[in-house]
Amino acid sequence: MEAQEMQLKVRRVTDKFTESMYVLANEPSVALYRLQEHVRRSLPELVQHKTDMQSWEEQSQGAIYTVEYACSAVKSMTNSSMYFKNIDSLLRQAIKMKEQISNSQGRR
Repeated sequence: MEAQEMQLKVRRVTDKFTESMYVLANEPSVALYRLQEHVRRSLPELVQHKTDMQSWEEQSQGAIYTVEYACSAVKSMTNSSMYFKNIDSLLRQAIKMKEQISNSQGRR
């Protein structure tokens, strides 16, 4: 009876050992399969997000360029006030000269 008990215990141990080896051997494959499954499901959504982000970046860059261009135009306009004052005085002088010419022609 002792030999049969020993054989039964040995069989249980070897079965448990075989089961453990089977699980350990297949565990990486299952993990890689699950990882591949996850990537396959989530990749299209990630690609869509990436293209959306690239589009938004291009639009943002365009808007930034427009704002920077407008700011430089406003700055250059503030720097040109001296020229506008000069134009104003020249126009006033031209109007006075025109009036003088008109008056002198009217007297003749």
